[in-house]
Amino acid sequence: MATTQTIGAQEIHAAITRLATAIAARHPAPKKLLLLGIANGGVTLAQRLAVQLSALNPQLSTSTGTVDISFHRDDILRHPIPKEFAPTHIPTDVHGATVILVDDVLFSGRTVKAALDELFDHGRPAKVELAVLVDRGRRLMPVAADYTGLTLAPAPEEKVVVTLDLKSPTRDSIRVEPPAPTRPATAGSAHRKS
Repeated sequence: MATTQTIGAQEIHAAITRLATAIAARHPAPKKLLLLGIANGGVTLAQRLAVQLSALNPQLSTSTGTVDISFHRDDILRHPIPKEFAPTHIPTDVHGATVILVDDVLFSGRTVKAALDELFDHGRPAKVELAVLVDRGRRLMPVAADYTGLTLAPAPEEKVVVTLDLKSPTRDSIRVEPPAPTRPATAGSAHRKS
């Protein structure tokens, strides 16, 4: 039976520190640096990165916001927009800004493509980069992260679940979960012709 692999808070915090350090090294003092968390997984990570960037370089001016991809997803017919979603909130004009899209997991690349579509609906940034906590590989689109905290290689059917606890970071975790077992079809579940 497959088991769940877990990565704890200490390793996650070290990965976030690596992300912030790499961003600070590349952007010592930009005119505008926007960290936009892709809802919902990237929002808390963007906030954490902004705090660490301020500690690493107090002169670095960063703003954080949220990018909602609900209306740009290419699977919207199969997965309708949830009732509760974080709407896009960009605190300043994106035109001419350096934008870092932030997400918890990079997989196929479709989420990043949708985030770019949403971002460019709001203006034309000077530059867009991507920071992810976990890169799990197996891309379906030509997308690569500029900053990566952790690299994992789960099987395609396994699920990577990131939990960043806003109130208690000691409870942060990343779980690689095996696929849910499929139930065998029962005799009564076959379609009957009428």
